[in-house]
Amino acid sequence: MKEVKAYIPHREPFLFVDEIVELNDKSIITRKHIGRQEYFFKGHYPGYPVMPGVLMCEAIMQSGAILIAHCQEKDLMGDVPVVTKINNVKFKNMVLPDSDMEIHVELTDKISSAYYLKGKAFVNSKVAVSLDFACALVKKEKNKTEENNKGEDTPR
Repeated sequence: MKEVKAYIPHREPFLFVDEIVELNDKSIITRKHIGRQEYFFKGHYPGYPVMPGVLMCEAIMQSGAILIAHCQEKDLMGDVPVVTKINNVKFKNMVLPDSDMEIHVELTDKISSAYYLKGKAFVNSKVAVSLDFACALVKKEKNKTEENNKGEDTPR
């Protein structure tokens, strides 16, 4: 987990990558254990918990952000990876509690500060979701919420 946090600014409870399995200049493989106690299972769906599809996509996009940081040879703490496009999303299988998701992301193109990627998340060697997406790096600016909360532990 420490290695993951060195690359991207995401943190719990919205961090959906546990470990980097393989990483090179064109692709990444990561893992995320989906535990029975994940916060989203309380409401999605009580009595039959299923990981929300949007969070499966988020895990793929976070893995892509790690790949982008690696390609830039720096962390993304000063930049925010922002999704600019999502295409061809296909949900094939559900992700249930106590599953291990293996996430594969490939960099297909880079134009200026835009990165084009495709990804798949697998559970038990079966595709759960696949998608094409694009990200841009945006310089992190202080926003009013950060300035108002300076030195406070809880948001207003």
